[in-house]
Amino acid sequence: MIKIEEVRKVYQLGGSNVEALRGVSFRVDAGEFVTIQGPSGSGKSTLLNILGCLDRPTSGRYILEGTEAGDLDDDALAFLRNQKIGFVFQTFNLLPRLTALKNVELPLLYGGVPRQERRKRALAVLGAVGLLPRGAHRPRELSGGEQQRVAIARAMVNRPAMLLADEPTGNLDSQAAEEILDLFDTLNRSGTTVIVVTHNPKVAERARRILCLQDGLLPKDEIVQRPGAEAKADIRPHGAI
Repeated sequence: MIKIEEVRKVYQLGGSNVEALRGVSFRVDAGEFVTIQGPSGSGKSTLLNILGCLDRPTSGRYILEGTEAGDLDDDALAFLRNQKIGFVFQTFNLLPRLTALKNVELPLLYGGVPRQERRKRALAVLGAVGLLPRGAHRPRELSGGEQQRVAIARAMVNRPAMLLADEPTGNLDSQAAEEILDLFDTLNRSGTTVIVVTHNPKVAERARRILCLQDGLLPKDEIVQRPGAEAKADIRPHGAI
């Protein structure tokens, strides 16, 4: 599903070049659950931004489902993000004036989905994450775990092939974090490819593979395959809750 080939990312800071990624290569098969670990400054967030088509590599190739992202213009990248990729962030990023239901509908609104279909699909994913009774509540009326479940529902409402999560349990207590990880497991079993950036070893333990970035590099001996974590063969190309 994903091929990253010799990807480099260089930023200019104060007249100096800073190499965030220094030639990273790996692949992720459809239906995998992968975590990306590494110390602060190792390039994790930079890599996630490239995987999510939020940023472009300075050099190297990123191929998503047979499409080379580097060949796409900004409009095509925006369409790819809307249709193929779901995002979940540590800070939830919900719009405070909108209800949970309206927040979940947003990607469908941007995608031009008719109103009745938007409402139907948003209600379905809210039900799938256990928040249908809370659909009329605004973010400030929800707990942290509930807000993150709304964010996951929003990420999945377009039925993307891939879910990207950046420290998704960082602002949650241990019980809420376990509930979110259980939800990721459910999504992955349904066929969704899940890639999570995390500092938390308990989160990493849920994955089949752990990619350990070090100083913008991914040494081959730092790609850890968990015992008994072989990929499933009966996955669907596009997962759904």
